[in-house]
Amino acid sequence: MRALVWDGTAARVTDRAPPSIAAGMAVVEVRCAGICNTDLEITKGYMDFRGTLGHEFVGEVVEGPAAWRGRRVVGEINFACGRCSACARGLGRHCPARTVMGIAGADGALAERVAVPVANLHAVDDRVDDEEAVFTEPLAAAFEILEQVRVAPGTSALVFGDGKLGLLIAQVLHQAGARVLAVGKHEEKLALLRARGIATELVRPAAPASADAGGGAPPQGAWAGEPAELVVEATGTAEGFMRAVRATRPRGTLVLKSTVAGLSSVHLAELVIHEITVVGSRCGLFEPALRALAARAVDVRSLVSARLPLERAEEALRAAAAPGALKVLVTR
Repeated sequence: MRALVWDGTAARVTDRAPPSIAAGMAVVEVRCAGICNTDLEITKGYMDFRGTLGHEFVGEVVEGPAAWRGRRVVGEINFACGRCSACARGLGRHCPARTVMGIAGADGALAERVAVPVANLHAVDDRVDDEEAVFTEPLAAAFEILEQVRVAPGTSALVFGDGKLGLLIAQVLHQAGARVLAVGKHEEKLALLRARGIATELVRPAAPASADAGGGAPPQGAWAGEPAELVVEATGTAEGFMRAVRATRPRGTLVLKSTVAGLSSVHLAELVIHEITVVGSRCGLFEPALRALAARAVDVRSLVSARLPLERAEEALRAAAAPGALKVLVTR
């Protein structure tokens, strides 16, 4: 079969042996897959992964239990052992023995077929088409914030980052009743949120610091607006952390969504002084995302910026890395 394979140096569409069926697994023929920022970070060294990229997909089960064959599905990306204490607590996403589709130890979905544990499969409602269903995994990551943090009606929330995940997070928090301000660098992306009644603010890249700047000048990139009770850092950059810290109200909550390959310096004093709660947030449950997609509660269609066939997946990866790109889909 054809697959987009990262070998540590380059990502190439190449021939690979199709996945074979194993106990507890199903083989899914991929109908549509999405490229996310994590895929791009892998090509910069994140997780030291080698293999087929991709973890956002929708497809049809072609091998596996009879009850699943022929069904249109999406699949959770963490392949847990099912036996450890984390799994017993329903936290297979944190199983210490897990592999992760297209990220750590398991081939991904930018391929004609992908192997997925049957326990990870979720049937897709007929009201949700393929280009919507492919957003289930990132939308679940947005909903994970509501699992981790209490968001009461009227909670002030800042979302930094107008990439795919940031746009989804802003919509989810808005639906939960928060007073959301989305901050980003791309007017056309922020316009998608304003169309849904979400406040936005456009920020320009900071100018280089002047050599004769006064000692009281704010740090480059510092947030100049009102601090919020809840701040979500979803810029996909290591530099965004300190700005997000300074934007968080004392005793507020800072949710970190960015996964980047590089290291960043963390100054902990402000977290201690202002008693800020920091929450790392990653994968989420699929059920809330699938319900939201079926109910049209979240707009995902506007987030698609390009569609390319699997034979052009190398080009799709480059398109996803272009400044201002939104979701690039790879189709069969």
